[in-house]
Amino acid sequence: MKKGKLIGGLTGLCLLVLSAGAFAEDDGSANLMQKLRALRPDLPITAVNPSPVQGFYAIELQGGTFLYGSADARFLFAGDLYQLGTSLVNVTDSERATKRAALLAKVPVKDALVFTPKNGVRKSIYVFTDVDCTYCRKLHSEIAAINDLGIEVRYLAYPRSGINSESYNRIVSAWCADNPQEALTTLKAGGNVPVRTCTNPVADEYRLGQELGISGTPAILTEDGQLLPGYMPPKQLALAIGLN
Repeated sequence: MKKGKLIGGLTGLCLLVLSAGAFAEDDGSANLMQKLRALRPDLPITAVNPSPVQGFYAIELQGGTFLYGSADARFLFAGDLYQLGTSLVNVTDSERATKRAALLAKVPVKDALVFTPKNGVRKSIYVFTDVDCTYCRKLHSEIAAINDLGIEVRYLAYPRSGINSESYNRIVSAWCADNPQEALTTLKAGGNVPVRTCTNPVADEYRLGQELGISGTPAILTEDGQLLPGYMPPKQLALAIGLN
């Protein structure tokens, strides 16, 4: 079964009753994992942790989907968990943001194509980008205005057509150019650059994007792991990341 179909089927459920008979062990996490692996051995589980709901565990899947399973291995639900207080707080997305921030912190700045403000950096953002997508090009056409607001842009490669596609080869040529920022700007303006190859991080960054659940570009992330909803005009972007 394909992963997308599998996860899509699970996330369409409000509640799934697992087969009867919990395991005899008293370790709820172990019981739950044993049951899940028996029922769905291809489920791409990356982490299991206690959830804020007593008696349930948070099960993280590759790509950022979360499931919540009961310690007695009888119940499973898919979706985001919200905490009710003075406002609705998406607990699940906070978990995703924490993981995103940790993974982004491991990316060497030298592996990004960085556009830095001339008058000092107030905030830095990461942008997973493709050289051929319309809104990636629109965002880059406003890079000077973004920099003028004190926002540093750290581009990471995400050729949406996949590794070894034409877009992949074009973005590799930018990363391998003598002046990568200039080459990227040329490509995003619809021009061409000389074909280049070198040791580069493009494939690793593409895989990182997949691990973070990136499905479209531009995908904008803050240093604390907040994922913003695609292209934003410069002033709206500044407000979204906490700049007045």
